[in-house]
Amino acid sequence: MTDASRKVIVLAAGGTGGHMFPAEALARELLARGRAVALVTDRRGHAFGDSLPEVPVHRIRAASPGGGIAGRLKAALQMGLGLLEARALLRRLQPAAVVGFGGYPSVPTVYAAAHAKIPALLHEQNAVLGRANRMLIAGARRLAVAFTTVARIDEGDRAKAVQVIRTGNPVRPAVAARRTSPYAAPAGNGPVNLLVMGGSQGARVFSEIIPQALARLPESLRARIHLSQQCRPEDLEEAGAALSGLGLGGLELQSFFRDVPERLAACHLAVTRAGASTIAELTCVGRPAILVPYPHATDDHQTANARQLAEAGAAWLVPQPDFTAETLAARLGELLSSPATLGAAADAAHRWGTADAASSLADAVLGMLGAGAGTNGANGNHHDHNADSIAKGAAE
Repeated sequence: MTDASRKVIVLAAGGTGGHMFPAEALARELLARGRAVALVTDRRGHAFGDSLPEVPVHRIRAASPGGGIAGRLKAALQMGLGLLEARALLRRLQPAAVVGFGGYPSVPTVYAAAHAKIPALLHEQNAVLGRANRMLIAGARRLAVAFTTVARIDEGDRAKAVQVIRTGNPVRPAVAARRTSPYAAPAGNGPVNLLVMGGSQGARVFSEIIPQALARLPESLRARIHLSQQCRPEDLEEAGAALSGLGLGGLELQSFFRDVPERLAACHLAVTRAGASTIAELTCVGRPAILVPYPHATDDHQTANARQLAEAGAAWLVPQPDFTAETLAARLGELLSSPATLGAAADAAHRWGTADAASSLADAVLGMLGAGAGTNGANGNHHDHNADSIAKGAAE
């Protein structure tokens, strides 16, 4: 092992799952390749915990800009202190590279790396470049993305030497294991497995609209539908009462599904939000979906995510204002009576997705350092595109 390969690779991530899970997936892949890894997050961020005890966690100060002048000043002070902490940490660790996963807690560390001329790679999970990554892209050598086009990449940044590579967004190992699960469209009068998920705690709009939409379907079709739906705990009783009298073929309501990979593999159609992790899991397994973007997502990135899948023929985008009982009932009736349409969308989703994003991401990091990239996963779905193809027409 060379001296360079002994150097630690620092991962900087915000504390939410959308940022932290890709960081954990990359950490596992780098550790498997014999590289040392450290995580930097803020004092509130969740670490990898007991799952990766060999990864040391360093916490620095960071904050998102708050409301009002006082909030912005407080955030600026925290970020300034975090930058000093990050500079001291990087001087001590002397890392080979820094990888930023977005979220404001990544900003001080990646900014300090760029200032110290340490190679930096950014990973963007959504179809719109996040605010933290927009702040940092000028100092990065590579930008790894999950979508085929990414908005909010500035023209000036596109003209610089930053290399844009489509690696995909890592999924949980249990989801990746379902990559080869074949899709069998519902046939004849057979059962239809309908999966409804609105994030980890469900979405209230789904709890309100799904029962009303199903009630509008013919009784013969309702009898075929086996519904698995996530609901917020406070909505479970009301949703259950509304659904129980519809004569469904099967009904299961929970506030949290612990077996999402199995449910994804078994479903014929999903109704979900359009967050980056949800998109990655749907397309890894290859399942058609009606996507209802969360309307208050930053920069409306969920709509951008959903639009790319819809344009690929893998999903149907329904903005929340249009997500009514009437429109959903019509869409469900149309789709569930057309197995060929569902099958084509499942195939398109599978082609779009990948199960080896963590491997591709590790390749991108080590390739930036001139190290051997190693091999991709057995699924052979490595994505690599230049900056023009990723950011084509995407600046806003």
